[in-house]
Amino acid sequence: MIWNMAILSGLLCALCGTAGAAEVKVLSGGAVEPGLEAFAHEAKRETGHDLKILFNTTPQMIKRLAAGEIFDIVIAPPAAVDREIKEGRLLADSRVPVGRVGAGILVRTGAPLPDVSTVDALKKTLLAADSVVYNTASSGLYLDKLFGKMGILDQIKRRTTRYANGASVMEHVIKGKGNEIGFGAITEIKLYEDKGLKLVGPLPAEVQNYTTYEAALMTGATSADAARAVLKYLATPAAKQIFVSRGVE
Repeated sequence: MIWNMAILSGLLCALCGTAGAAEVKVLSGGAVEPGLEAFAHEAKRETGHDLKILFNTTPQMIKRLAAGEIFDIVIAPPAAVDREIKEGRLLADSRVPVGRVGAGILVRTGAPLPDVSTVDALKKTLLAADSVVYNTASSGLYLDKLFGKMGILDQIKRRTTRYANGASVMEHVIKGKGNEIGFGAITEIKLYEDKGLKLVGPLPAEVQNYTTYEAALMTGATSADAARAVLKYLATPAAKQIFVSRGVE
């Protein structure tokens, strides 16, 4: 009898510990993927809640939210968060800074490493490239402006391939040939370094472009209490260090 009571007591304690656990749906920009995946593991340990994460580009996220899809937490650049707050889809008082990610230059593994240490060196590298590959998302729009200021946008346009997201850029370069140069978030490039890519380096400091990300609770979130607990943990120094250790400054 005593043994049975002990077993029952243990089971009740276990159930109490997991009763509040919930699945928290997160819609996030892909550039913070390494940090967010590591954070999700720690958030599970700290809060008991599981993060189910869907990664998209900012334009894709905006389309999903405008179409009425519901998530618990959205992680996006501040301008997109502002837009969604204005539209009533995110709660302004729930915003939490996540970090920023810089842009980098990549080639396929084994290809010669070009000089991208200065703006002039980057310009020469691009003009000499057989192919240039980057996305059509926010970082790609920045590159359009940068190449325009460098006076080479029209010259490289016919040799440029664009994709909707960073993953497609990476896969293109892995399968490419010749003197091909790609651009993407440094965090995303690092995810592919064991799959056939090499990070040449960041954009030169004077033209570096950082994309900042914030997290916010979605209006009508199905797991609002759990999401708030995750956001509270996201705001801690320990969570910040998790992202920094994965390249999200």
